[in-house]
Amino acid sequence: MSSSHLAFNETSFASICRKLAKKDADLAHIIRQHGLPPMWTRPNTFQTLILTILEQQVSLAAAYAAFKKLKDKVGYITPAKLLKLTDEQMRACYFTRQKMGYARGLAEAIQSKKIVLKKLAYLPDDEVRNILIQLKGIGHWTVDVYLMHALQRTDLFPLGDIALVNSLKEVKQLPKEVNKEEMLAIAEPWRPYRTVASMILWHSYIKKRGIKLQG
Repeated sequence: MSSSHLAFNETSFASICRKLAKKDADLAHIIRQHGLPPMWTRPNTFQTLILTILEQQVSLAAAYAAFKKLKDKVGYITPAKLLKLTDEQMRACYFTRQKMGYARGLAEAIQSKKIVLKKLAYLPDDEVRNILIQLKGIGHWTVDVYLMHALQRTDLFPLGDIALVNSLKEVKQLPKEVNKEEMLAIAEPWRPYRTVASMILWHSYIKKRGIKLQG
């Protein structure tokens, strides 16, 4: 199986962390200091993708507040339930006009079977990206997060993620103005496990700041 299709699971996660620690002293130091990161995964569902859309360009706390409000309103989030909501009802769940459009576009694509999430689980990363990126409001960061957390693919390194970039700069003592190419070069030796390296870096970022994550 190529790295574009390689997935981690509960059995392999800890051993991948140990492999990375052997390759990189800074990652080893994070694990020594804070223990292994949680295996951050989410189910491969429409509800998960709605949460990911809500997380775009806002704090995790703001995204979870909106997600909770939506779940309180409709229960388990399905395309049919979301499409029944009026603009006013979605605004009451803290959706911006833009994100309303993104969520409805995704709901319509899934309801019409233009996108079948179960099938994406069997496709290589690039194919999943090509399918999802066609939807308005689904950019590379959203696809990266979906591939990492819902499909548990091993080799994503989402430089659109501010927390990841800031943690990498802290851990590797990089200058503020470091460019994307230099950061990718640092991550290169972590292939084909850059997703798990990202989780170790997020773990460091969260622990340093005492951030409390919700479910």
